[in-house]
Amino acid sequence: MTAETDWKPLADRLDRLIALIERAVPPARPPLDVDVADAFVWHAASGTLLPVRKVNRVDMLLLKGIDRVRNILVDNTDRFARGLPANNVLLWGARGMGKSSLVKAAHASANADPAALPGGHPLKLVEIHREDIDSLPELMVQLRDLDRRFILFCDDLSFDNDDTSYKSLKAALDGGVEGRPDNIVFYATSNRRHLLPRDMMENERSTAINPHEAVEEKVSLSDRFGLWLGFHKCSQDDYLAMVHGYAEHFGLSVDQAQLDAEALEWSTTRGARSGRVAWQFIVDLAGRLGAPLAR
Repeated sequence: MTAETDWKPLADRLDRLIALIERAVPPARPPLDVDVADAFVWHAASGTLLPVRKVNRVDMLLLKGIDRVRNILVDNTDRFARGLPANNVLLWGARGMGKSSLVKAAHASANADPAALPGGHPLKLVEIHREDIDSLPELMVQLRDLDRRFILFCDDLSFDNDDTSYKSLKAALDGGVEGRPDNIVFYATSNRRHLLPRDMMENERSTAINPHEAVEEKVSLSDRFGLWLGFHKCSQDDYLAMVHGYAEHFGLSVDQAQLDAEALEWSTTRGARSGRVAWQFIVDLAGRLGAPLAR
């Protein structure tokens, strides 16, 4: 038996071991290029940002009945885009009243004048899904040293009874020892002011040794947001103003009395008045009229 024959079984085993190691080690991440788009979606599993070529936006002028919170959010976003201090923002309240639409519209507004932005670089919007909140610290590490400014946005953020990922969010918003990166703010929308269900807070109160401290620990999550912007159910006048705004914007030619009557009937069948209900009515109306809705 030759020396070469003696080494062949060992070489085969080493080849198999190397192949196993290569399969176990994740592939190298592609280089992060945030200049390919102004908006991205964070994919936690692969640790990558997927560019969004066209953001699903509503024009700022079509957002009715939320003038005060609109002005506050736009001002906070504009300051941040210009390199000035800005707060994390929690937009909470009634469903369908334009919380997420306002975030996307404020982002577009901040980028309307590129010459006013540091280095002419547009503000970036990065959406992170609710189920990926645990990966928020990893995302912030990837972005903190880049010469760009980012809004991290989570739509419909809330936590269930057995969910402890809110603790990761608290730590990320505070930034730990290093503090929150200057080039990042976090915007979230929620139907709950404190992000946690009432029964979860009541259960903590009833079972804890010190009920007050247990509830304070839960409520302190929302305290990490410097701005709380409340959205409330709209009046009939606000609802009709939304319908009129959409109809005019898309050139839907309908007698106003008929438009109002049909819009009110639509809201009655839905049991609610909101921006979302107004939009759904306009979609139905445009379909009946054979008119396209180019957004």
